[in-house]
Amino acid sequence: MASKLLPLRSLRRLLKIPLSPSSFTARSSSSTYRSLFYLLRASTALDIFENTRIPCYSVASRSFCSRPSNLDDESPAAIDYSSLLQEDEFHRLADSTIHDLQEKFEEYGDSVEFDGFDIDYGNEVLTLKLGNLGTYVLNKQTPNRQLWLSSPVSGPARFDWDKNAQAWIYRRNKANLLKVFESELEQLCGEPINLT
Repeated sequence: MASKLLPLRSLRRLLKIPLSPSSFTARSSSSTYRSLFYLLRASTALDIFENTRIPCYSVASRSFCSRPSNLDDESPAAIDYSSLLQEDEFHRLADSTIHDLQEKFEEYGDSVEFDGFDIDYGNEVLTLKLGNLGTYVLNKQTPNRQLWLSSPVSGPARFDWDKNAQAWIYRRNKANLLKVFESELEQLCGEPINLT
């Protein structure tokens, strides 16, 4: 199929665009004109485009090609929605976990006295402030049926309810939410805490 587009070289001749940027005048040195210069100076590899439908352009020392990506090989595994908790069960388990943690953190705060220790719960978000040691934030993500944790030690994590373990588990590294808190709080505060 023959292309009805004018080759870029012919278009450059019609518009009388100089061959080198050194021949720009003060009027022609605008960024729009400069971009047009480099576009028209580019070799377009029209044969490759017409035969393989991959447009390629070379501008100065750079090459740009649009190639189809092979995303099919790297697609994430499908979610088994039947394994997700029902919304009412999720709220029951998540609320129970968050309220139990809040009580245990309050008791723990009495045993480790240092400036900045504070616990706050509101809008389904539990916040544990450890002064200059950092802040933990635990909140419910109802659409995903997950508890999301932001930790000053291990960073963000998303915990799913594991029916077999009867615990909130981070799928990526199989970490148990309560064990994460126990380990990290002892590391930060120097006092053990029992959450299980």
